[in-house]
Amino acid sequence: MDLNLLTIIVMFASVLGLGYAALNFYLTKKLKEGNERMQYIAAKIREGAGAFIKYEYKIVAIIGSIVAVVLVLVISWEAGIAFVIGAVMSATAGFVGMKIATYANVRVTNAANETRNTGKTLKVAFRGGSVMGLCVAGFALLGAIVVYCIFGWGCGMINVNGNGLAEIVVEHTHFLTKQSYNLSIILSGYALGCSIIALFNRVGGGIYTKAADMGADLVGKTEAHIPEDDPRNPATIADNVGDNVGDVAGLGADLLESYVGAIMATVILAIELFVHTSVENIPTLTASLLQKMVLFPILFAGIGLIGCVIGISFPLIKRKLSDNPHMELNLATWISAGITLIGGCLLSVFLFKDEAAETLRSAKMIAGPVTPWVCAAIGIAAGIVIGILSEYYTSYDHKPTKGIASASKEGAALTITQGMATGMISTMLPVVILGVAIFASFAVGGMFGVGCGAMGMLSFVAATVSVDTYGPISDNAGGIAEMSGLDEEVRAITDKLDSVGNTTAAIGKGFAIGSAALATMSMMSSYLYAAGEAFLEKTADGTVTLLLNIIRGDVIVGAIVGAAIPFLFSGMLINAVAKAARQMVEEVRRQFRENPKILSGEEDPDSTRCVKISSQGALKQMIVPSVIAISIPVVCGFIFGPGFVGGILIGATLSAIMLAIYTGNAGGAWDNAKKYIESGGVEGVKKGEEGYDAVHDAAVVGDTVGDPLKDTVGPSLDILIKIMSTISLVCVVVFQNFNLMQAIPGLAKIFGM
Repeated sequence: MDLNLLTIIVMFASVLGLGYAALNFYLTKKLKEGNERMQYIAAKIREGAGAFIKYEYKIVAIIGSIVAVVLVLVISWEAGIAFVIGAVMSATAGFVGMKIATYANVRVTNAANETRNTGKTLKVAFRGGSVMGLCVAGFALLGAIVVYCIFGWGCGMINVNGNGLAEIVVEHTHFLTKQSYNLSIILSGYALGCSIIALFNRVGGGIYTKAADMGADLVGKTEAHIPEDDPRNPATIADNVGDNVGDVAGLGADLLESYVGAIMATVILAIELFVHTSVENIPTLTASLLQKMVLFPILFAGIGLIGCVIGISFPLIKRKLSDNPHMELNLATWISAGITLIGGCLLSVFLFKDEAAETLRSAKMIAGPVTPWVCAAIGIAAGIVIGILSEYYTSYDHKPTKGIASASKEGAALTITQGMATGMISTMLPVVILGVAIFASFAVGGMFGVGCGAMGMLSFVAATVSVDTYGPISDNAGGIAEMSGLDEEVRAITDKLDSVGNTTAAIGKGFAIGSAALATMSMMSSYLYAAGEAFLEKTADGTVTLLLNIIRGDVIVGAIVGAAIPFLFSGMLINAVAKAARQMVEEVRRQFRENPKILSGEEDPDSTRCVKISSQGALKQMIVPSVIAISIPVVCGFIFGPGFVGGILIGATLSAIMLAIYTGNAGGAWDNAKKYIESGGVEGVKKGEEGYDAVHDAAVVGDTVGDPLKDTVGPSLDILIKIMSTISLVCVVVFQNFNLMQAIPGLAKIFGM
């Protein structure tokens, strides 16, 4: 019955989500594109985005193929195939989402131009964004159910008819290394495939979009003093292409990876909890409970997708939308979240109601049958609060960003200084909320509860991604309006939609950061279970306690090294953006210098050259940081063993959480401080008056400094810690027994191992 329930609900949810995405894709593409000038600009953006994603995926395919072969030869052939399935699902979602964004942008511009109505224009933008959101959840669930069916039941790694735990979780042996492995390693392979695509999409797309954005701003705004998205700026088209490859394809792959990581971490943890628990000493733990704990995360995600379809439909089928986009988008999100919570509660009760109270207590499920749902609800609440805090520190409606805008009157140095201070201060409260959420989830449901908290944060990911993707589509629409010479009323409508998108994205970032921390904790716990007896302590009653001694030599050194990895990774990304941006700046200056007719509007700039520079720079610069992120835990594992890698995961997770919050909030605050000045919010600083240009230039410098932080570094750090924990879990079955520390007699004792 459980197997049938899983298959029916999850397959129905996947088909429903992907079918609705296909319908919205068709309905969006069916709309008019506008005049010839609009169509020409949209075609240039579409061409540039398509070319970039095509070359990026070629590079990813080569690296992914190497990883897949290594997995087959060293870990298991099933993990290699699951890895490929995950990579294909993530790549497909990113490609489809980027494709619809390049079709929707010009149609949003045309809707604003023809209707002059915010509500009608919002509907077009949100319909386009919904394709990305529905594809993220739909493809993620489709891949998960395929892996479950093929390897869980098809290959007999989960025996649903077994009565004992040993019969339920069936271990296989690798044909070369002779190491044993179970379904948790295969599920990790699927999550790793999604992570690889997410990392390259985020890093490559982030470098591309910020190089183009910085090039356009530094020369266009601060030197030539021409408006944003001015058609005379050669980098404008590249900037708009960047919105699609970075903020749509990159965002979609990022949150798909987070979504899969949260679900898989919870399932894997359930399997490892039971595999390493002495059933003889705790007879109340049953095979039935294990099956239900393995089923719950993916079923909950399926219900969440069904809830999102309903929530997303609300503004699309509503006859007349108001002129308040924020309210309409929030309603779609809250309807999705509400249905997910109600359905998740019913699911939790239905699945666990027949389990004895003693059985649930033995599995650390203190709140009875509703324990997984309570933990998921804690995660959702924590994500919302973190998002609200992010909005407080980044929105120009609040004091921190207003303070940065006022500091711009004193020059760029104070703008940057105050922005850095705001970003640093902003890390404290979100971390406290994360700590409370982790503590509460653990108290209610143990480590499985922490996994459910991460899963809860992203259970309605289709709705949050739809809202997030709507933002760059609206931003692109504004750029097309500017470059097409449409009147100011059209640009006012698209700017209003774009500004709302920036605000709602803050909540999305809160969920991404929070879920990354919780999912990484769950994955790390699974890593310690999989690493073997060295990190497990059993009491007389058979209870298993995880034990990672932080003062052990290899662990503490690993933690110190791990804490430095996010800084190394971030520095490499910022350098990559700077190198690509420098080339862009030189090209824009060259065109202005050699052809004065560009600035006079007599001739069009060579935008194709700028698109090519951004593409080549991003593709060249993304490889080294991405490979480092993948290889460090593996190399360290085979040299120093599992304890050192455990320390790396602790150190990297702690420093990455702080850096992600700091870079995201500081960059967002600098961006909105500039917009606050442009809107005339700073007293005594008005556009067209004396002194405005100097203040605005200082704010643009701050915004430019923040660009790679908020859109390249911050989002990539979420992926970094998850990919490190996932690849460590996949490889630990080998390097726990094959590492240099064990190969050299006496070396382990020196490190206190």
